[in-house]
Amino acid sequence: QVQLVESGGGLVQAGGSLRLSCAASERAFSIYSMGWFRQAPGKEREFVAAISASGGSTYYADSVKGRFTISRDNAKNTVYLQMNSLKPEDTDVYYCAAGKNTLVMVTATHRVGYWGQGTQVTVSS
Repeated sequence: QVQLVESGGGLVQAGGSLRLSCAASERAFSIYSMGWFRQAPGKEREFVAAISASGGSTYYADSVKGRFTISRDNAKNTVYLQMNSLKPEDTDVYYCAAGKNTLVMVTATHRVGYWGQGTQVTVSS
């Protein structure tokens, strides 16, 4: 069982930046691909970004490409999401996700093995 704990959410003005962190309990963190999803009330959870177990491959949703950067530190069992040039439409609850094996395992909700509890990001206009 992998436990994921997100942090770093908050309120920011449009154009600002935030960095989300997700700490994993699993000692074998380095074998998991990691991802970030987001969800607004009444809407489906949507994919944001993913990173392979080694950190060598990343993948982004078109809506965040060029503004968000996913990274990981396997020595700290932590994955990050650096969010720049934030827009009001980025307001959502952001969830960390983990999946064994390939990066594709954290690009769709039905393939994700483990979820964090979520952290709120609010971007004011």
